[in-house]
Amino acid sequence: MQIRLSQCLPMLAAVLLLSGAIVVPAEEGMWTFDNLPVKQLEAKYGFKATQEWLDHVRLSSVRLNDGGSGSFVSADGLLLTNHHVARAQLQKNSTAEHDYIRDGFYATTEDQELKSPDLEINVLVGMKDVTERVQNATKGVTDKAQALKAQEAEIAAIEEESKKATGLRSDVISLYNGSEYWLYQYKAYTDVRLVFAPEQQAAFFGGDPDNFTYPRYDIDMALYRVYENGKPVHTENYLKWNTRGAAPGDLIFVSGNPGSTQRQDTMAQLLVERDTVEPAVIAYLQARITAAQDFAKQGPDQAREVGSTVFFLQNSLKAYQGRYEALLDKSVMQKKQDDENDLRSKVDANPDWKAAYGDAWNTIASVEEQVKPEIKHQLFRRTGSQLFTIALELVQYVAEVKKPDGERLPQYHEAGLESLRYQLFSPAPIYTDVEKMFMKTSLNLAVEQLGANDEFVQAITQGGDVSKRVDELVDGTKLTDPKVRQALIEGGEAAVAASTDPMIMAARRFDPIWRANYKHIRDSEESVLVPAEEELGKARFAVYGKNAYPDATFTLRLSYGTVDGYPYNGTIAPPFTTYYGLFDRSASFSNKAPFNLTGKEAAALDKLDLATPLDFVCTADIIGGNSGSPVIDRNGDIVGLIFDGDIESLAGDFVYDGTKNRAVAVHTAGMIEALRKIYDADALADELEGKE
Repeated sequence: MQIRLSQCLPMLAAVLLLSGAIVVPAEEGMWTFDNLPVKQLEAKYGFKATQEWLDHVRLSSVRLNDGGSGSFVSADGLLLTNHHVARAQLQKNSTAEHDYIRDGFYATTEDQELKSPDLEINVLVGMKDVTERVQNATKGVTDKAQALKAQEAEIAAIEEESKKATGLRSDVISLYNGSEYWLYQYKAYTDVRLVFAPEQQAAFFGGDPDNFTYPRYDIDMALYRVYENGKPVHTENYLKWNTRGAAPGDLIFVSGNPGSTQRQDTMAQLLVERDTVEPAVIAYLQARITAAQDFAKQGPDQAREVGSTVFFLQNSLKAYQGRYEALLDKSVMQKKQDDENDLRSKVDANPDWKAAYGDAWNTIASVEEQVKPEIKHQLFRRTGSQLFTIALELVQYVAEVKKPDGERLPQYHEAGLESLRYQLFSPAPIYTDVEKMFMKTSLNLAVEQLGANDEFVQAITQGGDVSKRVDELVDGTKLTDPKVRQALIEGGEAAVAASTDPMIMAARRFDPIWRANYKHIRDSEESVLVPAEEELGKARFAVYGKNAYPDATFTLRLSYGTVDGYPYNGTIAPPFTTYYGLFDRSASFSNKAPFNLTGKEAAALDKLDLATPLDFVCTADIIGGNSGSPVIDRNGDIVGLIFDGDIESLAGDFVYDGTKNRAVAVHTAGMIEALRKIYDADALADELEGKE
């Protein structure tokens, strides 16, 4: 298990970049664009993916830096994603007078479009295999900690060289458990403006009870327009709109950025995940949700300020509960054990393979035992405060940029500084009452789990009362002002060292603790784990070849499958739902929340063609991060928009079951029907459909 204190909560579960499954079923796989299973596709579906087709799909697909996927859907920069992916930007633009999450938004002209405060989107324009260069950096280095440092320095050098030569965002990606390294080059856009979003209730009809379920009746869509140099981006690489949409049995593709999977974890890793990580994460999420919900009850402003956070926390909780249940499922664990036994037996049967790779499982197991008692510290040493996170980044930034690039902490490498500064200087509002609530919740949880004398707790509270100390920190800081943050960056290490801002002072006290912990993890654990994982990746290549996909890494992948229902609750789930179903489900709950119709939906009853498909399911293999991914047909036209998975898909972090694992999408016909007849957005619908 890799645990970095800097990682966000969804990444607490180990993200080990291993190779794909042993025998890959037809629809399983999140494939990189350089390694699509073309023979399988041609044999089963008679479809041959040309390089031209792949390039067009890749260049039409985008990654959103706040956690989702999307695609260009017009020649003039329209970008389609989910409402729930756009939700963070809707929140940042909302005020007490204009609650865009509750009420929706539609810009009828370009001058009405809302600028996103801190959204960056990335288009993958270049890919280069740099495996040999990265792996050669460790040759002749016998000390494991020094070898890892040498590898990190080489990665930083590759990224910086690429950034300087091309101006493109440049990330080195580890695939197949470190058996391959690729340089991914992205065209980055930061002028991204909101064009349309429905009301929250229309986008998330059924609320949390329906989340991760199917049948669904959601219009979970949003449209941005991307600008460059003050003008809408004009591009030939966009997905043409197929209003017919997906039909039962159709071959479809999903192009998006799945976040992380753990399908090639060893059994030792999965057991630690099941017995230690998942219960702790669930407890942490439950505490934050309870605090946020109590806060929301104080009034409409509080409910608006914390609404998005509650949404994402509840979504994460349901996902982690599903992961936990999957790990408790004996059939899932037996499959994982069988897969491991198969690989180990083949390695042991070959003397050369056994000598090269045979110790990897035991090495990983020993690291897991070392990591296990530290997990609680990694999880609960958190302030829950955006302001404190900013303070720590400022303290570390000014110290790290003075060093040679290869010696810096990875998050401060030169190639990534532009994106980091864009986030640090975001003008998005920070609500101090929300900061206090979450910071008190997290610190009280830290005291409960780690004790009042824990060095992290002491660094923040200095032995004082948690509630009083948090009030002092939040009330006294000036970091809510992006100009203050920028001045500290420009003033460098001297300015940060001289600052009397209480949040900066707390971050300065915590920074050496953070660094000592990071060094321990890197030098004592990751330095052993990384080469052992690489051995397993090479073992898989040796035994099975490269007929598999790597675990997800929030980079662009292509999945495929068919539109198909599945057995559930003793019956069969339909391949698609309709507007008839939306109105029926609302009536079945007496139009009470969370199954209530919006005013615009109710008013459109007589205008809508109720037989129009609304949502549908397909067998494409997806995971968190795929939200907002386009569903594409053979021609490369868009026929749907991924927004969820069914409850059975929550085991997909570890295994794929094509009989019941389904991706849930909004139908293109349903989106057009909504735009024209619910939202009176004919001009927008015309642009999507390519009408003059």
